[in-house]
Amino acid sequence: MTNIKIAKPFLKWAGGKTQLINDIERTLPTEITKEKFTYIEPFVGSGAVLFWMLNNFPKLEKAVINDINEDLINTYKTIASNPNELISILEILQNEFHSLEGNEENKKLYYYQKRELYNTRKEEQSGQAALFIFLNRTCFNGLYRVNSKNLYNVPMGGYKKPTICDKENIFAVSNALQKVEILCGDYEVTLHHSKENSLFYFDPPYKPLSETSSFNSYAKDEFNDSEQIRLKDFCSKLDALNHTWILSNSDVKGKDKNDNFFDDLYSDFNIQRVNARRSINANPEKRGKLTELLIANF
Repeated sequence: MTNIKIAKPFLKWAGGKTQLINDIERTLPTEITKEKFTYIEPFVGSGAVLFWMLNNFPKLEKAVINDINEDLINTYKTIASNPNELISILEILQNEFHSLEGNEENKKLYYYQKRELYNTRKEEQSGQAALFIFLNRTCFNGLYRVNSKNLYNVPMGGYKKPTICDKENIFAVSNALQKVEILCGDYEVTLHHSKENSLFYFDPPYKPLSETSSFNSYAKDEFNDSEQIRLKDFCSKLDALNHTWILSNSDVKGKDKNDNFFDDLYSDFNIQRVNARRSINANPEKRGKLTELLIANF
């Protein structure tokens, strides 16, 4: 029997949820996963929770993912439908980039040329997805950030020969995505894809803990307080329709004990504080422990 490789996130991602999976697992209501169920993730990002669900719950019949970031969703769709072509382009990018190791000037030039090409958004689907992965693997801290014109603007990182083409994992992800419906748009569109036994997991852009911690912006439109309130209204609607959901967000109260924004907003639901680590900070001293919120309607 061949060893089937387990799919894992193919991107480095700010706020990736690998560290929260144990807490999410402890929170999950077992009755949902005992029967056939649909898993819905309206802000998929790098998909850490998605791949964990796909790998660990045999009764998961179908998954639905969504994100407002078109370039990210194009990359998921390309991996699902055309992994071979994507891999062949990534291998070229990896060989070219690695051949410049030791020549910082040329390496930088190469990176910024590819970033410019990416921002034209004129490549066909696989080429654009390959550039997305290339930039993610070679940029500073794996950040995805665009300006108001939707131009990606993260500088080059300092990695030596980073893995740009992880062929085995791309095939594993492609295989896993065969039972996933991939949407692009506002998170509310996911409601039309829910079934009777559905579990939603929300990982929205976190409310910033300080003015500087918002590394805006992940999408060209900001996810501000009124957006957080709209999301809570959507969660209340799901609750009224008997859907199960879990949501994670920053714990603003941990930073300022008088800040009851989420405690008041989600007072009708179950709020727990869990330990988390922030890894994206240029200063390692500030990558310490802090709490995050896991909110659920059960």
